[in-house]
Amino acid sequence: MFAQRTQWDLGENPLALELDKLRAAGVSVLDLTESNPTKAGIAHPADLILPPFQNTANLLYDPHPKGMQKAREAVARYYADKGIVVSPEQIILTSASSEAYTFLFRLLMNPHDRVLLPVPGYPLFSYLAGLNDVETANYRLAFDGQSWGIDFEFLKKEARRGVKAVVLVSPNNPTGSCVRPDEISRLNALCADFDMALISDEVFADYVFDPVKTPCPSLAANTGALSFALGGLSKAMALPQMKLGWIVVNGPQDQVHEAISRLEIIADTYLSVNTPVQNAAPVWLAKRGEITARIMARIRANYVYLSAAVATTPINVLPTDAGWYAVLQTDMGLPGDEWALRLLKEKHVFVHPGFFFDFEQEDHFVVSLLPPENIFQEGVRRVVDF
Repeated sequence: MFAQRTQWDLGENPLALELDKLRAAGVSVLDLTESNPTKAGIAHPADLILPPFQNTANLLYDPHPKGMQKAREAVARYYADKGIVVSPEQIILTSASSEAYTFLFRLLMNPHDRVLLPVPGYPLFSYLAGLNDVETANYRLAFDGQSWGIDFEFLKKEARRGVKAVVLVSPNNPTGSCVRPDEISRLNALCADFDMALISDEVFADYVFDPVKTPCPSLAANTGALSFALGGLSKAMALPQMKLGWIVVNGPQDQVHEAISRLEIIADTYLSVNTPVQNAAPVWLAKRGEITARIMARIRANYVYLSAAVATTPINVLPTDAGWYAVLQTDMGLPGDEWALRLLKEKHVFVHPGFFFDFEQEDHFVVSLLPPENIFQEGVRRVVDF
């Protein structure tokens, strides 16, 4: 009765079952995986968020496939603030980055074509690919003890097997690493050799710890290969509930023109971006600095505390350049899932074991840097005690 693409394992893993059990029993669990800013005590001033919804223009429905002109102009200014010149005509609005992936998979791939995904990486992508009848393969992000980088030999080997697109996540979730300018040059050359496109998920691009020391270049400025840069309000404004994302198309002009023409029809088929959010976007994006500053202060403080707290323990905090997460490595002789399960049972602290992000080794786990500082610090103290 049901499609093969939805034949998932619907059972919960032991960690999720234990979490449900504790919460059902009324046990207070310190959730160090919380990455939902609306549940992490990130305050949004009501006078910033609500007034645009009182606009009577919201009563008029006059859709454009790419999205409203003024909303796309606001996104173009967002990039201009970063020193990147983008025309509103290069921008396609979507309801979120997940829909952006769907549009791009439909644009670039036939059923059973292949896309390359980074590992470690966020598990959402394989679900999105499967729902669009796209097959996945992985390329490695290798850690050299100081930083993460693309394993190009591994990537090239996979590209030879026939790949239509390479997904970059920059900053990466969860490693916090950014694609480097020299890596972009090498990727452009591979795209030319193997007729591939680049999809760059840049939703965490506003949260780079030291942009001078470690720049995080956007593929919105890349003309060396057909490139699609993804962003959205979910992270840029910490407003995941407002559902506005975007695709910026760049690359060789003939390919850009063809891609935009086709994306316009795909977007016109759905017309999913709602009018009130598009009307609000120019107001919100113009004042995003207040929100991003609060989040940067939170994640910096939590990262500093974490690094100091585990300094004399068997836990190493791996270096990170950006984003909302920290990767930790243990030397306790336990697989990550068993470590996390015991931590939850004994100390009532919830962390992500590394297998959730496809780490090759079992001694990694991941925490969010977004929880309120008092909760985060107490959770870290319990981890150290454990």
